[in-house]
Order: sequence, then structure tokens, then C-alpha cells
Amino acid sequence: MAGIGTNSIHAADKLSRVSDVIQPINVTTTFRYSEDPSTYVKAVDRTYDSIIGDHYYSRLTHPNSEAAEEIIGTITNAKAVAYSSGLASIFAAFTYFNPKTVAIGLGYHGTHGITKIFSKLTNLKQITLQDVAKDPTQLSTGDVIYVETPVNPDGEVFDLEFFGNIAHSRGALLLVDATFAPPPLSDPFKQGADLVIHSATKFFGGHSDLLAGILLTKSDKVKNDLVYERLLLGSTIANLESFLLIRSLKTFELRIRRQSSNATKIVEYLSANQHKFPKLVKISHGSLQKDAFIAKQMPNGHSPIFCIELETEELARSFPSKLEYFHHATSLGGVESLIEWRPISDSTCPVTLLRVSVGVENVEDLIADITKALESIH
Repeated sequence: MAGIGTNSIHAADKLSRVSDVIQPINVTTTFRYSEDPSTYVKAVDRTYDSIIGDHYYSRLTHPNSEAAEEIIGTITNAKAVAYSSGLASIFAAFTYFNPKTVAIGLGYHGTHGITKIFSKLTNLKQITLQDVAKDPTQLSTGDVIYVETPVNPDGEVFDLEFFGNIAHSRGALLLVDATFAPPPLSDPFKQGADLVIHSATKFFGGHSDLLAGILLTKSDKVKNDLVYERLLLGSTIANLESFLLIRSLKTFELRIRRQSSNATKIVEYLSANQHKFPKLVKISHGSLQKDAFIAKQMPNGHSPIFCIELETEELARSFPSKLEYFHHATSLGGVESLIEWRPISDSTCPVTLLRVSVGVENVEDLIADITKALESIH
């Protein structure tokens, strides 16, 4: 089987409908039916187990979304369903599985917003990961353990095999948000995940110019059901977003490996030299964890995201303005390095916390930039 770098470029070649080397942007919302009446299938008889190439309305599927899903499915060795945003994909996952109880830890505030909506709509009961670790009997068949790892914002890595064993012992499901550790950094299916979620806005997109979400499954039935429900939810990824995603995937592996390496080198430098920066109180990154499971779960590198905490709120608030190569902005995963005083967009984090998304710049320049900024706040 070809590698990630090759498949990121060529996995959807077989789906091309034209001779163009680059997939064209298909802006149409509707497609002409075949001129052969014998091919017509009544809606009552239509299934969603073979939709590749069968385009008739773009809310279901279109050439660009099909190609993006084919590429991502191939490089993740799974079946991919693409959505209009990361949150749309999370909402679709909860809609499909419809658990009565979800065990969920800290993480992206948008996910917790969705669980609150389901608590309102379906009386979804929420417990913590610590709760379910102590007492797995709180879960029943069809319930969900939802693990974000590495977690947003500080990048802590959680033991997926541990939570997968708990879930499956109770007939429950393990849903994993792996946005912070895309392939080749991790493959949560190897630790027992039943569904993997990515905000493709981030590393799959990689250029800070598109919104998309991905659900990955190993099951044909689950994929077909998700595609049908996506049609009704109206959350199919759009034409232009799909085109941009296909473009981005061509450099996917190159970007991820560079960003992971850059982030790890910066964290290593800060950790080794923290004594030189008295206002730097804390550094958080998976590479600093000593848990035995991390080498198995993250075999090809660590997340390009890390956090630092400074001594006071005012120092943290002003720190981004002292940097040259890190844009002060939310989101993550782009080729450009970002830093965010996280309390601007997340009400749950410490007021002294800064989240850093490392890009593909020369790492020596990034280290020098951070060093200069930290030295300026002595």
C-alpha cells in the first residue's frame, strides 16, 4: 500500500471526470440525470451504500467532497464523511449514536456546548472521565466515552486503550477527537476507537482558509447512515471548501511532520531553559509526559500544539504583541505559527494561559522570537 504522502496526492485520481491535473471546482448545486431511463432509481428504493460518482444534488455529495473523502479515507485507512465544520461533524456523531450517557473530559468548549444542547433535547446525562474510570457501571449499551486527545488547549495525552476497554466492557462506544494529533502522529483505531473526529479546518486544511469536519469509521453501515443523516442535517461540506481541502492534502504529510518536529524542538528548548525565564511558570505538551502509553499511542511524533502559562494575567495578555512570527489569532493547524491568549475565546481556561500552534517556519527563527519576547518581560 502506498504511503501517506503518495495517497494524499493520488488517492482520488481514479475519480477524476476530466483530464485536468488539478481537480476543478464544481460549483453546481444540481446535476443532470442520466439520459438512460433504465438507470433511474425511485427515492423510496434508493440506498446510500454506493454513492460514488452518483451525483444528483450537492447537499448529498458532489465531485469535490467525494474526492476529499476518498483521499482522507485512504490516508487514515478508514471511511471518511466530510462536514461543513468540525462542530457539524461532532453534532452529527451525537445525532447518530444518540447516547443516554456520555463520559467526557475537559476539552474544546464547542463540544461541551453540543453536549449541553443534547442534554436539553434528549436528557443526555453527562459524567466525567474520572467518574467512568472509577465506576464503569454508569455506562450502558449504546452510551459513549468521548475523549479528546491530545486535549484542547494544553495538549495532554489520554490513554485511549484504557478508556476503550472500559467502553467496550459495557457495550458502549469510544469516540475520539484526534484533531490535535492527525495522522501520521496517531491512529486512534489502533487503541480501540469506534469513531474518530477531526476538525479538518485545522491540520487537514492547514492554510487557515477553510472550514470542514471529518468523521472516520471502519464500518460501511455507519458511513452510509452518516451520509444519509448528513443529507437531512444539511451539513455537507461545500464545493469550494472541498476544493481547498483537496489542495491542502497534497502537502499534508510534509506539513504535519515539520510542524510536529518544530513544536517538539521549541518545547524542548523552553523546558531546558525555563530557569532563564522567571515569568514562564508552566509548559504543557505531550512530549513532556512520562506515561508509558504515549510511545505506543503517538509513535511518529507529538502534537504541533503546546501551551505556556505566564506569571500574571497582564503578562499573558500582552505577550503576543511582543512576537514577530506568531500571529495573535485563534484556531490552529495552519502553516503559519499562531499564539492565542486563550481566555479571549475560551471561558474555561486559566487567565494566564497562551496556546501556541506551531507552523512550518524555520524553527531557529521561532525559538529566537519566543526567546526575545520572554527576555523582554523579565
